[in-house]
Amino acid sequence: MRTSALRTLTGAALALGLALAAPFSTTATASPATASVTSVTATTATTTAPEATVGAMVTKLTHAQATSMLRNAGITWSSSGNCSDRYNSTCTSFEQVNEDTILGAITLRQASGCALNITGGTETGHASGTYSHWNGYKLDFSLYSCLGNYITSRFTYIGLRGDGAPQYQSASGNIYARESNHWDVLYYNCGGC
Repeated sequence: MRTSALRTLTGAALALGLALAAPFSTTATASPATASVTSVTATTATTTAPEATVGAMVTKLTHAQATSMLRNAGITWSSSGNCSDRYNSTCTSFEQVNEDTILGAITLRQASGCALNITGGTETGHASGTYSHWNGYKLDFSLYSCLGNYITSRFTYIGLRGDGAPQYQSASGNIYARESNHWDVLYYNCGGC
């Protein structure tokens, strides 16, 4: 692999907040004047935690792509501001949402048979962090009784979140937190799509 390809790979990983120090080893020639990378070998680590997927490349969607997928699955969305601007906290935006997050919502809709309405996506105004709304990992859902009954009867109760919200974990590792006025859902993956 050429030096420019390695720089491109490194740049892409850094843009996603990933470190390449551990997973790659390189072999380079010794002459500083003609230094070049002659090989790159990827190594992998084995873990069973859902967080292990964070190093995987994620596919980001535009708002239009996400809404098309949601509409086709019969999932609605709403916002207090009746808008989709990612930089306005009263909007519901899907700009830069992870494809697996949208597929996870579709899987939930199909498995539960419940109506779903999304009230929060990737717009500003949510808590920060790696697995955040802004980074495309979370959606908020309206508190419909069908959905609440499905989550609490099918998923495993795993305790209270730091803010006191009861949490339930699906078999695929996704986490559903019951906040005061919505379900806050963290999608590590598409939920078995």
